[in-house]
Amino acid sequence: MVATVNGGVRTDLITYSDLLWQMALQPNTPVDNPNSEALNRALQLIINQRLIYQEAEKLPTINPTDKEISDALAALISLFPSRADFMERVQRVGLTSEQLREIIRQRVAIDKYLDFRFRSFTVITPKEVSDYYRDVYTPRFQRQYPGRIVPTFEQVSKQLEAQLTEDKIESETTSFLDTARERAEITILNPV
Repeated sequence: MVATVNGGVRTDLITYSDLLWQMALQPNTPVDNPNSEALNRALQLIINQRLIYQEAEKLPTINPTDKEISDALAALISLFPSRADFMERVQRVGLTSEQLREIIRQRVAIDKYLDFRFRSFTVITPKEVSDYYRDVYTPRFQRQYPGRIVPTFEQVSKQLEAQLTEDKIESETTSFLDTARERAEITILNPV
Protein backbone atom coordinates (compact mmCIF):
# COMPACT_ATOMS: atom_id res chain seq x y z
CA MET A 1 0.00 0.00 0.00
CA VAL A 2 1.36 3.40 -1.00
CA ALA A 3 -1.44 5.91 -0.39
CA THR A 4 -5.14 6.44 0.18
CA VAL A 5 -7.35 9.06 -1.44
CA ASN A 6 -10.59 10.03 0.22
CA GLY A 7 -12.61 12.42 -1.88
CA GLY A 8 -15.59 12.29 0.41
CA VAL A 9 -17.65 9.46 -1.07
CA ARG A 10 -15.20 6.65 -0.48
CA THR A 11 -11.55 5.93 0.09
CA ASP A 12 -9.40 4.62 -2.75
CA LEU A 13 -6.29 2.63 -2.00
CA ILE A 14 -3.23 3.11 -4.23
CA THR A 15 -0.79 0.22 -4.32
CA TYR A 16 2.73 -0.14 -5.66
CA SER A 17 1.23 -2.26 -8.43
CA ASP A 18 -0.99 0.68 -9.41
CA LEU A 19 2.16 2.78 -9.84
CA LEU A 20 3.81 0.13 -12.00
CA TRP A 21 0.65 -0.28 -14.08
CA GLN A 22 0.45 3.48 -14.62
CA MET A 23 4.07 3.55 -15.76
CA ALA A 24 3.62 0.52 -18.01
CA LEU A 25 0.81 2.30 -19.86
CA GLN A 26 3.06 5.26 -20.64
CA PRO A 27 5.28 4.76 -23.69
CA ASN A 28 9.02 5.28 -23.16
CA THR A 29 8.68 5.07 -19.38
CA PRO A 30 10.96 2.43 -17.90
CA VAL A 31 9.17 -0.08 -15.67
CA ASP A 32 12.15 -2.14 -14.51
CA ASN A 33 13.59 -0.81 -11.24
CA PRO A 34 11.86 2.58 -11.46
CA ASN A 35 13.47 5.44 -9.57
CA SER A 36 11.75 7.44 -6.86
CA GLU A 37 11.08 10.41 -9.17
CA ALA A 38 9.23 8.23 -11.70
CA LEU A 39 7.24 6.51 -8.96
CA ASN A 40 6.25 9.84 -7.40
CA ARG A 41 5.19 11.20 -10.81
CA ALA A 42 3.02 8.12 -11.29
CA LEU A 43 1.62 8.50 -7.76
CA GLN A 44 0.63 12.14 -8.31
CA LEU A 45 -1.00 11.26 -11.63
CA ILE A 46 -2.97 8.42 -10.03
CA ILE A 47 -4.08 10.66 -7.15
CA ASN A 48 -5.37 13.18 -9.71
CA GLN A 49 -7.13 10.44 -11.65
CA ARG A 50 -8.77 9.06 -8.51
CA LEU A 51 -9.99 12.50 -7.44
CA ILE A 52 -11.52 13.17 -10.85
CA TYR A 53 -12.97 9.67 -11.05
CA GLN A 54 -14.63 10.06 -7.65
CA GLU A 55 -16.39 13.14 -9.03
CA ALA A 56 -17.16 11.41 -12.33
CA GLU A 57 -18.91 8.55 -10.54
CA LYS A 58 -21.51 11.00 -9.29
CA LEU A 59 -22.78 11.42 -12.86
CA PRO A 60 -24.31 8.18 -14.16
CA THR A 61 -24.55 9.58 -17.69
CA ILE A 62 -20.79 9.36 -18.23
CA ASN A 63 -20.58 5.55 -18.13
CA PRO A 64 -18.34 4.51 -21.02
CA THR A 65 -19.67 2.21 -23.72
CA ASP A 66 -17.82 -0.95 -24.76
CA LYS A 67 -16.94 0.75 -28.05
CA GLU A 68 -15.48 3.78 -26.26
CA ILE A 69 -13.37 1.48 -24.09
CA SER A 70 -12.19 -0.55 -27.09
CA ASP A 71 -11.38 2.60 -29.05
CA ALA A 72 -9.42 4.06 -26.11
CA LEU A 73 -7.49 0.82 -25.69
CA ALA A 74 -6.66 0.75 -29.42
CA ALA A 75 -5.51 4.38 -29.23
CA LEU A 76 -3.30 3.57 -26.24
CA ILE A 77 -1.78 0.54 -27.95
CA SER A 78 -1.03 2.65 -31.05
CA LEU A 79 1.33 4.79 -28.94
CA PHE A 80 3.67 1.81 -28.57
CA PRO A 81 6.02 0.42 -31.24
CA SER A 82 3.79 -2.64 -31.65
CA ARG A 83 0.91 -4.48 -30.02
CA ALA A 84 3.41 -7.15 -28.94
CA ASP A 85 5.55 -4.52 -27.17
CA PHE A 86 2.49 -3.20 -25.39
CA MET A 87 1.36 -6.67 -24.29
CA GLU A 88 4.87 -7.53 -23.10
CA ARG A 89 4.97 -4.40 -20.89
CA VAL A 90 1.52 -5.11 -19.49
CA GLN A 91 2.44 -8.71 -18.69
CA ARG A 92 5.80 -7.71 -17.20
CA VAL A 93 4.03 -5.65 -14.51
CA GLY A 94 1.36 -8.29 -13.87
CA LEU A 95 -1.57 -6.37 -15.33
CA THR A 96 -4.36 -8.74 -16.34
CA SER A 97 -6.66 -8.03 -19.28
CA GLU A 98 -9.55 -7.44 -16.84
CA GLN A 99 -7.52 -4.94 -14.80
CA LEU A 100 -6.35 -3.22 -18.00
CA ARG A 101 -9.92 -2.92 -19.24
CA GLU A 102 -11.01 -1.44 -15.89
CA ILE A 103 -8.18 1.14 -16.00
CA ILE A 104 -9.19 2.09 -19.54
CA ARG A 105 -12.87 2.26 -18.51
CA GLN A 106 -11.98 4.64 -15.69
CA ARG A 107 -9.82 6.77 -18.00
CA VAL A 108 -12.65 7.06 -20.52
CA ALA A 109 -15.05 8.00 -17.70
CA ILE A 110 -12.57 10.66 -16.56
CA ASP A 111 -12.28 12.04 -20.10
CA LYS A 112 -16.05 12.11 -20.50
CA TYR A 113 -16.43 13.86 -17.16
CA LEU A 114 -13.81 16.48 -18.06
CA ASP A 115 -15.49 17.01 -21.42
CA PHE A 116 -18.85 17.44 -19.71
CA ARG A 117 -17.54 19.60 -16.87
CA PHE A 118 -15.18 21.83 -18.81
CA ARG A 119 -15.20 21.44 -22.61
CA SER A 120 -18.94 21.90 -23.05
CA PHE A 121 -18.86 25.17 -21.09
CA THR A 122 -15.62 26.60 -22.46
CA VAL A 123 -16.20 29.50 -24.81
CA ILE A 124 -13.49 31.39 -26.61
CA THR A 125 -14.64 34.70 -28.06
CA PRO A 126 -13.46 36.04 -31.42
CA LYS A 127 -11.86 38.95 -29.53
CA GLU A 128 -9.81 36.53 -27.41
CA VAL A 129 -8.56 34.85 -30.58
CA SER A 130 -7.69 38.13 -32.31
CA ASP A 131 -6.00 39.48 -29.17
CA TYR A 132 -3.97 36.27 -28.86
CA TYR A 133 -2.99 36.48 -32.54
CA ARG A 134 -1.86 40.10 -32.14
CA ASP A 135 -0.25 39.92 -28.68
CA VAL A 136 1.19 36.40 -28.52
CA TYR A 137 1.16 34.47 -31.79
CA THR A 138 2.60 37.17 -34.10
CA PRO A 139 5.50 38.24 -31.80
CA ARG A 140 6.35 34.59 -31.06
CA PHE A 141 6.31 33.68 -34.77
CA GLN A 142 8.55 36.65 -35.61
CA ARG A 143 11.06 35.61 -32.91
CA GLN A 144 11.07 31.94 -33.96
CA TYR A 145 11.15 32.56 -37.71
CA PRO A 146 12.86 35.90 -38.38
CA GLY A 147 12.35 37.12 -41.92
CA ARG A 148 9.41 34.82 -42.67
CA ILE A 149 5.96 36.15 -43.43
CA VAL A 150 3.54 35.73 -40.53
CA PRO A 151 0.48 33.66 -41.50
CA THR A 152 -2.67 35.74 -41.72
CA PHE A 153 -5.24 35.71 -38.95
CA GLU A 154 -7.66 33.87 -41.26
CA GLN A 155 -5.08 31.14 -41.89
CA VAL A 156 -4.51 30.37 -38.22
CA SER A 157 -7.65 31.52 -36.39
CA LYS A 158 -9.20 28.03 -36.08
CA GLN A 159 -5.89 26.60 -34.82
CA LEU A 160 -5.52 29.44 -32.31
CA GLU A 161 -9.11 29.03 -31.10
CA ALA A 162 -8.50 25.31 -30.55
CA GLN A 163 -5.26 26.05 -28.68
CA LEU A 164 -6.93 28.68 -26.49
CA THR A 165 -9.78 26.26 -25.76
CA GLU A 166 -7.35 23.54 -24.67
CA ASP A 167 -5.35 26.03 -22.58
CA LYS A 168 -8.51 27.23 -20.82
CA ILE A 169 -9.67 23.64 -20.17
CA GLU A 170 -6.24 22.74 -18.80
CA SER A 171 -6.28 25.77 -16.52
CA GLU A 172 -9.80 25.01 -15.25
CA THR A 173 -8.89 21.35 -14.73
CA THR A 174 -5.80 22.34 -12.74
CA SER A 175 -7.93 24.65 -10.61
CA PHE A 176 -10.48 21.88 -10.10
CA LEU A 177 -7.73 19.44 -9.05
CA ASP A 178 -6.20 21.97 -6.64
CA THR A 179 -9.59 22.40 -4.98
CA ALA A 180 -10.25 18.65 -4.96
CA ARG A 181 -6.84 18.02 -3.35
CA GLU A 182 -7.60 20.61 -0.64
CA ARG A 183 -10.93 18.93 0.18
CA ALA A 184 -9.64 15.36 -0.03
CA GLU A 185 -7.83 13.41 2.59
CA ILE A 186 -4.71 12.08 0.88
CA THR A 187 -2.52 9.91 3.05
CA ILE A 188 0.89 8.70 1.89
CA LEU A 189 1.33 5.41 3.70
CA ASN A 190 4.62 4.37 2.20
CA PRO A 191 6.76 7.07 0.52
CA VAL A 192 8.17 5.94 -2.82
